[in-house]
Amino acid sequence: MKKILIQIAIILFFTSFNLKAEIIPIKEGNFNAKVKLIIFESLTCSHCADFHKNIYPSLKTDFIDKGLISIEYRNFPLDMAAFNASKIAHCNNDGNSEILHYLYENQSEWVRGNTIEDINKNLKILVDEYDSLLGVSFDKCLKDSKLEDHILQDRIDASKGYKIEATPTLIINGEKFENAKNYKKLKKYIEKLI
Repeated sequence: MKKILIQIAIILFFTSFNLKAEIIPIKEGNFNAKVKLIIFESLTCSHCADFHKNIYPSLKTDFIDKGLISIEYRNFPLDMAAFNASKIAHCNNDGNSEILHYLYENQSEWVRGNTIEDINKNLKILVDEYDSLLGVSFDKCLKDSKLEDHILQDRIDASKGYKIEATPTLIINGEKFENAKNYKKLKKYIEKLI
């Protein structure tokens, strides 16, 4: 009987450990907000970087900081470099978007080269600089199979559930919003929902 109890204790210990290792989605804002925005994006997509540089700051000021919306960033990698960068964005992540924004802000520094090896080298240099701030291990992140599964599942869900073919694609309260580059239209649309 004692042996069985020890085995159960060991199983429970490892089960609870695995639950803690679950991939946390990257989110911002008031998760109880009436308006829920999902953004499917690819880290090598220049339009996605433009969204983070030009649309996101206004979205943050007008809605996120006021607790009026929640945003969840989901993965839709368009190539292997974006797939690897997505692993970095999720690795050691507690659900915040700081690493994700950092990768978009510095996209021009790492998305260059003739091969995936060139791009990975640039990405590693950037991550190593960031590592001194938050402790992200490039090699560990790239080898994480749970991260790979999470990212690929996001892409599958996007294709099946929302028929997504391009990035960035915004889903607002379950409906596809077609004009992600026009903040005035986005703002007006969100204001109608609040």
